[in-house]
Amino acid sequence: MPWNSGACNGENGFYLFAKRGITELSLLCLLSQRDMYGYEMVQALAEYSEGNFCLQESSLYPTLYRLQDKKCISARQVSAGKRRMRTYYHLEPAGRDYLQRSLREYLSVQKGFYGILDKTGNSGDEK
Repeated sequence: MPWNSGACNGENGFYLFAKRGITELSLLCLLSQRDMYGYEMVQALAEYSEGNFCLQESSLYPTLYRLQDKKCISARQVSAGKRRMRTYYHLEPAGRDYLQRSLREYLSVQKGFYGILDKTGNSGDEK
């Protein structure tokens, strides 16, 4: 099931659980490349995932605030016109460490899960 299927409406419990688990990791990956603002991150996630990962801005900001509370990222305000301010987020050294640890854990679990799928004949490969 793609990340942007009907589950975005909260219809699928596993979808929500899995999405919460990788949202932080995905945002940290983006910020490891450069500072970004919220809408830019939403667009990049959709583009990089070829439309399979949808993230509403209403879900984005609580995650960004949690990452700020953990001291993984910082934020700075930049003028984006006469009356608008845009908040750019920056990956801090602690966030880089957190990203590396989380990425190792995620990839290890993913590898194990794919092993289970393969050994139980549920890998999706046509036989």
